Amino acid sequence: MHPKILIVAPVPYRRSLMSRSYESYFANWEHENLAQFFSSPQTPVKGHCGTLFQITDAQIIRSMTKRKNKVGKIFFYDDLPFEKDTVIGPKDKNKVLQKLYKMGSRKNYFYRMMRKILWRKKYWCTPEFNEWLEAFSPECVFMYASDDYFIPQIALYAAEKFNIPIISAIGDDHYFNDKFSLNPLYYLYRGMYHRLIDKVFRHGGSAVYISDKIRDKYNSEFSINGKTIYLSSESETRDFKTINKTNPLICYFGNIRQGRNESLSAIASALGKINKDYMVNVYSGQNDKDIVKVLTDNKNIRFMGVIPYSEVLETIKKADVLIIVEGFKHKHVVVTRYSLSTKVADSLQSGVPVLAYGSDECAVINYLRDNDCAAVCSDNNELEKTIRNLLTDEEYQKRLYNNALEIIRKNHNLEKSNKIFEDLVDEVICDYKKD
Repeated sequence: MHPKILIVAPVPYRRSLMSRSYESYFANWEHENLAQFFSSPQTPVKGHCGTLFQITDAQIIRSMTKRKNKVGKIFFYDDLPFEKDTVIGPKDKNKVLQKLYKMGSRKNYFYRMMRKILWRKKYWCTPEFNEWLEAFSPECVFMYASDDYFIPQIALYAAEKFNIPIISAIGDDHYFNDKFSLNPLYYLYRGMYHRLIDKVFRHGGSAVYISDKIRDKYNSEFSINGKTIYLSSESETRDFKTINKTNPLICYFGNIRQGRNESLSAIASALGKINKDYMVNVYSGQNDKDIVKVLTDNKNIRFMGVIPYSEVLETIKKADVLIIVEGFKHKHVVVTRYSLSTKVADSLQSGVPVLAYGSDECAVINYLRDNDCAAVCSDNNELEKTIRNLLTDEEYQKRLYNNALEIIRKNHNLEKSNKIFEDLVDEVICDYKKD
C-alpha cells in the first residue's frame, strides 16, 4: 500500500485536460490513499482519488451574501461519473458569478488581489473541510504549483496541521517570473506570493519538475533535491508510414492562447504557398472570438472546435502530421519557457511526424530540436522550407520516427515516471523531521 497523499490543485483529474499529468505520478496509487482539494467549478470524474473536496469562487461569494449557504462539496469515487459520460463543466448559471470566475483567473493583479481577499481563511477553512481532512489523515501533501495565492496557502495549512511534508509539482516558473510594472498592486501581490512560497519550501519536503531545465533552477535556489518526471502518454504507437503528399491530414490539438493562434496561422500560410489545398485542422475548446478569429480568417485553416479525448486519440492515429506551436512575443515566452505538456508525449508516442514552430526560448522547441525527434523551426523565413522538407524527405521522416520512439522510451515511460515518484514520496516522508 502507498502512503496517503493529499493533492492540492486548481483542477481535478481529466484525460482531456492538463490535469491528465497526474497519471505520471499516481497511476499505481490506491484510490483510498489519494484525496484532493480543488477550486475549479468542473465536476470531477473517476480518476485517481477516493475522495475530493471542492470549494469554488461561486460558493464563497454565495456564502458572503447568504450566510447559511454551505462552502464546499465532497465527492466520493464510487459516486463519480466516467469521463466518457461527461462534458467539461458545469458552468454556473449565474452570469455575474461566471464573470467573477473569469476575472479571478486573469493575470491582472487587481483581480489577483481581489481573489486573495475573497479566499480568506475563514471562508475555506470550514469545519466540514477540517472534518474531511481529519477523516483522510494524509501523510504527505502534493501541491500543484500555481500563481494563485490560496493553493500554496491551503497546502501549507494541511501540512502544518498534520506535521507532514509537501511535494511541489512545478511545471511553470511562477516564482521567478517577475517583471517591471507601474502597478503597485503587482509588487504587493508578488511580495506576498514570494514569502508564501519561501515558507512552503522551508516547511520541508521536495519537488517534481516537468523538465531538467526548471529542475536545476529551483533545486539550486531552494537547496532541495527534486526530481524530473516527464509526462507520459496513453497513445498507441503506429507503424511507420510516409506522409500522404496529395491530401495530408495535418492537425493541431489544444490551447490556442499565448500566441499559438498566430503561429498556427503562419504554418497554414506556409502550407498554402506549397499547395493551396493543404489545410490545418485545429481542435480547441477556446471560444474567445478575438483569438479564434486569427484562425478562421486564414483560408488554410479549419477550426474544428473541441472533441472528446477518445476522439483525439483516434484522429491522431489517422493524421499525417501533428503540430506543436508556441508564441514568439516576450509575454508569451515567459509563460512557456519551461513548459512540456502532455501534448509532447502524445505526439511523439503516436509515431506521427511532428512539426514544431515557436520561439527558441520555449522549452518544448529546444527539447524537440535537441532530441531531433520533430521538424523544428523558429524562423518564419525558414518555415516553408522546413515544411517542404518534412513532407517530401522520406528518410528524414523515418529518422524522426525512430528518434521519437527512443526519447519516449528514455523519458516518457509511465512505469519509470511512477517509480521515480513513489521512491521520492517514501524518501521525503522518511526524512521529514517531525517536531
